[in-house]
Amino acid sequence: MSNILVCDDDKTIVDAIEIYLTQEGYNVYKAYDGVQAIQVLDEQVIHLLIIDIMMPKLDGIHATLKIREKYSIPIIILSAKSEDADKILGLNIGADDYVTKPFNPLELVARVKSALRRYTSLGSITGEDSSNVYSTGSLVINDDTKQVYVDEDEVKLTPIEFNILKLLVSNAGKVFSSDQIYENIWNEEAYGSDNIVAVHIRHIREKIEIDPKNPRYIKVVWGIGYKAEKYEGS
Repeated sequence: MSNILVCDDDKTIVDAIEIYLTQEGYNVYKAYDGVQAIQVLDEQVIHLLIIDIMMPKLDGIHATLKIREKYSIPIIILSAKSEDADKILGLNIGADDYVTKPFNPLELVARVKSALRRYTSLGSITGEDSSNVYSTGSLVINDDTKQVYVDEDEVKLTPIEFNILKLLVSNAGKVFSSDQIYENIWNEEAYGSDNIVAVHIRHIREKIEIDPKNPRYIKVVWGIGYKAEKYEGS
């Protein structure tokens, strides 16, 4: 059973989300500000976090930033329509997805299931080495141990970042549009996916590139999409 932490200063919203998630068999923990959320994460094994942006004491943006220092679990941000800039900022600092208020509870549950599937496939426990290794140049991805290395130094990625990078590197040289990347990774129809994908690509570059503004590995093909550069031996 997966443990999900729901954090929102509106207790009515937290209780409503809990009802839908428990009906799906999830175990729900509650928090009402960012400080409480971090405390729960430190005390319990949590597999996914749903967190609101606007909260007292510690808001969702700053809480996500602190949480990403220690945890790689999927994070879904809740935000009002007027908080588009905050949604992009949230993705920039490590959130995996966002849902806009007011939201359809069934849509939120679907996104939770999708995020947990990605996290489960990513895995958090190092397995045995095998041949499921993809590389281009000095960038190496081990799909069994879920580790990424650049110049033999390990790079820590979130589940979404890992899956995007694996998609591109395992198809090095092939160009993917933002919609294709979104549909492959999120397993749902792309709608307004450009900003979401761009934010994650930028975040990946910041971690794997020496100079993110002049990337060696992940290139933009203007007007089309993105590709992983294919180097000799990859």
